[in-house]
Parts: sequence; structure tokens; C-alpha cells
Amino acid sequence: MAIVDLHGKNPTADGRQSDRAIMVRRGVQHLLKHMRLSAIAEMTLRSGRRADLICLSEKGEIWIIEIKTSIEDFRVDRKWPEYREYCDRLFFATHADVPLDIFPEDCGLLLADRYGAEMIRPAPEHRLAPARRKVLTLAFARNAADRLTFAELALEKLEAEGIDVRI
Repeated sequence: MAIVDLHGKNPTADGRQSDRAIMVRRGVQHLLKHMRLSAIAEMTLRSGRRADLICLSEKGEIWIIEIKTSIEDFRVDRKWPEYREYCDRLFFATHADVPLDIFPEDCGLLLADRYGAEMIRPAPEHRLAPARRKVLTLAFARNAADRLTFAELALEKLEAEGIDVRI
């Protein structure tokens, strides 16, 4: 998630994410950090689809985590199978008010609250082609670097305006 909104547009919060989706994302991010995976929220893929969370492991494995906050959210969204083309492992993440049996068995499953998450079911591996992995890894790195640069520039701008940004 962006640290500071530089241009009045936070790339990770465009009004489409509900409070529950953000809560699930936070819990999953805690788990991913514990698992030593680096994650970017709301990253646009070459297909134009946006992954709720895309993760990079220390070994270069790419995971996509699709957040679903209700039965209806899962039923109306039929784009998720397309994410398989962009990851080694595909997961769903949800919260305790959603029945877990609605999610496909051939995807991983995470159960989250605001403070953490638990892996209910690991995702089966379906290895990316090397060329696709390279494109995605470079996109991940560039996206992360751009977000950090935007945050640093925004902080510099605030400091120039005399606003104390120290935490």
C-alpha cells in the first residue's frame, strides 16, 4: 500500500475495496510478512486485471491472492481463473463470516481478520513459463520501486510545506 498519496490518487484504494476487503488484506499482509513473502496490493497485470495481492517469495515464486468478502462477491466475480496465467499459486482470502466450502478445492485458501491470517489450504503449484516469470518479476520490482519513490517525493513535498512527517 502506498505510504502517502502523492497526486490525490492512492493506487491501492480506488473506492472499490470495502472495509471488509481492506481488513482481510491487512490480516493476509501480516501472514505474508511472517512467511517472508513480499506483497503489492492492487497491481495491474498485462491483461488489465488487477490482483488484490501479488506476492514474490525468496525463491522467485509468484502468488496471487484474490480477496472475497461474501458469497455474492465470489459468485459474481468470474475473472479469477484468468489469474492462473500470472502466478505459480492462486489463493482466495476471506473472513470468518464467509462459508469456506464455496471456494474451489484447486486453489489455496486463507482465513483472515484484521490482525492476521491462517492458511486453511495450500495452493497447488502450477509453474509459470520462464518468460512470463521474468515479465512479472520485473513488473513487480518496478511497481514497488515506483510506489516507494512516489512516497518519498510526497514526504519531501510535505516537509517543504513545513508539515512534520516523522512517525
